[in-house]
Amino acid sequence: MSAVPKASTARAFQAALQRWPKDTLRPDLQLQDVLAKRLTKGPIAPVPIKGLTQEQADLRQANALFSLTENRYKNKYRVTDSFLKPKFNPNYYSDILKELDEAPRRSYFQRLAKKFQGMFRLE
Repeated sequence: MSAVPKASTARAFQAALQRWPKDTLRPDLQLQDVLAKRLTKGPIAPVPIKGLTQEQADLRQANALFSLTENRYKNKYRVTDSFLKPKFNPNYYSDILKELDEAPRRSYFQRLAKKFQGMFRLE
């Protein structure tokens, strides 16, 4: 087992990581940084699949990253509108997306107010 992934595997991971979106909720902790650091330490795949070399297993991991950045599963398994707008609360998922968009731009006091608002529901 080699200490550092081969150049082709490392290139595949670097290409996938460059396409990965930045996490706005945790700007100080990015997946790209964590995996880039991990590339220098050794094999990426934890345990090779039987019949595959370590490099082949690592390339499968890189392919999984690519499939996520290309939205292969979103395109393959379409979500219906009835699923995104449940009858009990039609705005449920749109409210979650709105909250995720607003969260990184909140000030300390806005976050604190939102926290108290969640603790005490005055409805």
